[in-house]
Amino acid sequence: MKVLLLNGSRKEKGCTYTALSLVAKQLEAAGIDTEIIYIGLNAINGKLDELVKDVAAKMQDADGLVVGSPVYYASPSGEIQVFLDRFAGVAGAALRHKPAAAIASARRAGTSTTLDVLNKYLMYNEMPVVSSNYWNMVHGNTPEEVLQDKEGVQIMETLGKNMAWLLKSIEAGKKAGVEEPAKPVKVMTNFIR
Repeated sequence: MKVLLLNGSRKEKGCTYTALSLVAKQLEAAGIDTEIIYIGLNAINGKLDELVKDVAAKMQDADGLVVGSPVYYASPSGEIQVFLDRFAGVAGAALRHKPAAAIASARRAGTSTTLDVLNKYLMYNEMPVVSSNYWNMVHGNTPEEVLQDKEGVQIMETLGKNMAWLLKSIEAGKKAGVEEPAKPVKVMTNFIR
């Protein structure tokens, strides 16, 4: 099994990366492979289409996804949003029914709004959303400060354990003959006022 972790920060090895690494460590301890992919500035420097295709191809073989972003102006980074807008369209079929989680990293506030925006991408694509024992967020202005956020560290570790448990539960269900629900036919309605 493998989980892709997307780093939507402008800093490749900053606070968001630190939080994703905490999740990845727990997944790896449970025998699940991980790959942290830097989206960040790659999403806007002329490499967006190439990056989307590359990650979509990797998602075909992946079993789960974690999307991480810092908080910029009480929202996810523009870079991760631009990426996810394209990625959801290209990789949609590969996302369906794969467990996913969103995490937010902030110095102080805006995390709930950021999680709300990121979770919508996951839910729209029928991905079971994995939670922790509190909101999936860390606080700190540097990676060192994130590691001092004891509650945030514990939340990320619990998230990794919960993701591993759900992945293994789905695998066991498939082996026992539990079938995925059929893809719904999308009903479009016109609201005329």
